[in-house]
Amino acid sequence: MPLPSSDELARLLRFRDAGHGFDEFGFHPPTLGKSLKVVRHLYERYFRVQSHGAHHIPREGGGVIAANHSGTLPLDGVMLVLDVLANTDPRRLARPVFDLFVPRLPFVGTFFARCGGVSGTRGNFRRLLEAGELVSVFPEGVPGVAKTFWHRYQLQGWRVGHVELAIRHRVPVIPAAIIGAEEQWPLLARFDSFKLFGAPYLPIPATPFPLPVRYRIHYGEPIPFHEEHPPEASDDPAIVAAGAARVKAAVAALISNGLREREGIF
Repeated sequence: MPLPSSDELARLLRFRDAGHGFDEFGFHPPTLGKSLKVVRHLYERYFRVQSHGAHHIPREGGGVIAANHSGTLPLDGVMLVLDVLANTDPRRLARPVFDLFVPRLPFVGTFFARCGGVSGTRGNFRRLLEAGELVSVFPEGVPGVAKTFWHRYQLQGWRVGHVELAIRHRVPVIPAAIIGAEEQWPLLARFDSFKLFGAPYLPIPATPFPLPVRYRIHYGEPIPFHEEHPPEASDDPAIVAAGAARVKAAVAALISNGLREREGIF
């Protein structure tokens, strides 16, 4: 399906107004709708995103989409949100959970919140799942975005919190692979001493703008940890670590298959 129009968005998406035009996390559908007028051109014309396996995304109820992360700046997260929005019926917003330094960035943190993003605290994650929301996470975190071109498609350290919360709050984890973003903006250098507003580093990309690579997003079968383990298993570090390793392996397999199937970067 094509992306919805900006006017359709507020009507199609579920929205819990906290009483002042925003939800409890600051989400404001009209702001997302206005942003869609711009970013849809990146999705449809610049990166020309191809979606595979979107039928694995739950039509309703909570769920966690866990994907690889890359690209110097997190454009892959934006494309994932748009891809879910374009390929679900009824339309669903995969609320992106971002690192804790993002809300401290002037203007950027507020803008991301208005578009549906959520700071990655345990409490925020819990409330989203309890409300039946779909959540997108990148367990590699900042090390994924900061990968060099020579380490593309090599998954970095994999956080485990998404598995713990999926077991505790009885939702599936949907593995996803984003092919293309790893080549979109090669990292030339980075200044790790740059910590303004809590940012982990200052990236120096090899090109002034992202390259017009073709994105291919692959979704795998949901992993039903909540059916395999009782809620109290979320307190067992061994079970959670094994679950996270299983998600990582599923994402790695999707990446491998996606790279084998594509005919070229562009």
